[in-house]
Amino acid sequence: MSGSSMRGGCPRKLKAEINVVPYIDVMMVLLVLFMVSSPLINPSVINLPNAAKSATPPTEYIEITLMPYQKTSVRINGQKSGTSVAETVLRNGLKRKLQALHDDQPDMPVMIAAHKDIKYDEVIQVISEAKMLGINRVGLATK
Repeated sequence: MSGSSMRGGCPRKLKAEINVVPYIDVMMVLLVLFMVSSPLINPSVINLPNAAKSATPPTEYIEITLMPYQKTSVRINGQKSGTSVAETVLRNGLKRKLQALHDDQPDMPVMIAAHKDIKYDEVIQVISEAKMLGINRVGLATK
């Protein structure tokens, strides 16, 4: 009876297949684990460092306030200018206004204050435009 089963005279053949059911079970457990844990992780929260106060803040500067919906407020703050009147310009006219103010007073620094809903890219673009105009001192307003 070597090589044959007891029920018949045919020799028994071995199957050379991989049993994938345990792997599917493991993958289902991992999938459920990731689905449950992913809403708990909030990647949009970024802890930014606090900025220390500048040692010598400028007494007179051009303030650019970036607001949502393409509105921008530009004004000159300081003791020499007397009154600080804000002029609202559209974002595409900001470069021309900044160029005119820089031509009048080339040594005046620029301070940028952005609303919390403004994208970071828009702030970087304003800084880049100010640097291209030749303004060396560009700062960001903090709370």
